[in-house]
Amino acid sequence: MSELAVVSARPARLQVLADRGSKGAATAISLAKDPGRFLSSVQIGITLVGVLAGAFSGATLGARLSAILIEVGLSEGIALPLGVGLVVVAITYLSLIVGELVPKQIALRNPEQVAIRVAPMMRIIARFAFPLIWMLDRSGKLVLRLLRQSRTQDRHVSDEEVRLIVAEAESTGAMNPAESQMIAGVMRVADRSARGLMTPRHEVEMLDVACSRADLMRQLKDHHRSRLPVWEKDPHNIIGVLATGDILAPALMNEPFDLHELLREAPVVRDEQSALDVIDRLRMAPAHMVLVYDDYGHFEGIITPMDLLEAITGDFPDSETDEPKVVIRADGSYLVAGWMPVDEFADLLSLEIDTDRGYETVAGFVLEKIGRLPEVSEHLALLNWSIEVVDMDGRRIDKLLVKRVDQ
Repeated sequence: MSELAVVSARPARLQVLADRGSKGAATAISLAKDPGRFLSSVQIGITLVGVLAGAFSGATLGARLSAILIEVGLSEGIALPLGVGLVVVAITYLSLIVGELVPKQIALRNPEQVAIRVAPMMRIIARFAFPLIWMLDRSGKLVLRLLRQSRTQDRHVSDEEVRLIVAEAESTGAMNPAESQMIAGVMRVADRSARGLMTPRHEVEMLDVACSRADLMRQLKDHHRSRLPVWEKDPHNIIGVLATGDILAPALMNEPFDLHELLREAPVVRDEQSALDVIDRLRMAPAHMVLVYDDYGHFEGIITPMDLLEAITGDFPDSETDEPKVVIRADGSYLVAGWMPVDEFADLLSLEIDTDRGYETVAGFVLEKIGRLPEVSEHLALLNWSIEVVDMDGRRIDKLLVKRVDQ
C-alpha cells in the first residue's frame, strides 16, 4: 500500500497539501524524489514480513495444528504435512488478500491521503535500515547502469494525456461536458496560428477613409459593427480602426469631424504568428483588434476578442442566416463548411493531423491531400471516412459531405 500510494500520488496535489502545512505530504514528496531508497525500504519490509510469516507459520502454527490433528486420530505421517500445508495455504491466502490486494485497492482509491499517512513510517524504516538500504540502492543502480537504464527519464505530459484526464474527469462526473469542451478549445487555440484565429478578409467589413459623411453614416447603419477597419487608397493599406461609439456624439450633434482623428491604432501580426503571441498583442491593442498580414504585405483578416472566445466556446451566430460550420444529417453523415478549423474537424472525426501544417481549415486540408483544386463530386478516402466535395464557390471549397465508408 505504501509503495503504490507514494508512486501513484500526484506531485502537484501533494505540493498543495505540503504548502498548507502537511508534514506527511512533504515527506511523501521527498520519498518520491529518491525512488531507489524508497523502493529499497519497501522491499526490506516486504521481505522481512515474508520471512517471519514463513518461519512463524511452519515452526509454530504448523506444529500446533499437526498436534491437534494427531489428537483427533490422524497418524503422525499424515498429520505433520497436512498441518503445515493447511497453515501455509491459509497464510498465503491471507497475505494475498490482506497484505496485497486490499491495501493496493485502498492506495489506488485515494493515493494522496494514504501517502501522507504512511510516508512518516517509511522514513523511520529508511533511517533504521540505512546501511542495508544504501547497499540495495547502490546495487540496483549498478544493475541499471549495466542495462543502460541509468539515465533518469523526464516525465512529460502530452496533450493527448491531458485530454484523457479531462475525459476521465467528465466520465466520473467531476467535470461537466461544457467545462471539458472549453478546456479542449483552449488547447486547440494554443496550437493555432493567427491565420487559424482570424476572420478572413472577404468577411471583414471595412470603411474607406475618403468616403463622404453620408456614405459613412449609411455604411455604419448597414454594418452593425462596433469596430471597423479603415483603409486609405488601397484596401490592403489599413490605417486604423474606427469605434462606432467615437463617432456617435459628433454624428448625433451634426458637428463636423475628421475621421483620421477618430481612428485607433491596431497592431499588425503575421499570419503564421502563434496564437499566444497574438493574444499578448491583442491584450495591449487600443482598438481591441489586430490586423493580420502575410509576408508580402497583403491584408489577410482581423482578430478580435470575440474570435478568441468563439475558438474556445464555439460560434456565436449573429443571425439565423449565419452558416454553421458542421451539420449532422439524419443518416449520421456530416455536412462541413470549408472554413471549419481543421483541428475541430480532426477532433470530430478522431483524426490525427500534422502539427507542422501549412493550412488551418478543412478546405486547406482537402487541398493538401488531393494536391490540386478539386471538382464538385470528387471524393477523398481518409481512413474509414469518405470526404466528398459537394459545393465550390469559385476556386474556394465551400461544402464537404463526410461519412463513414461503411454507411
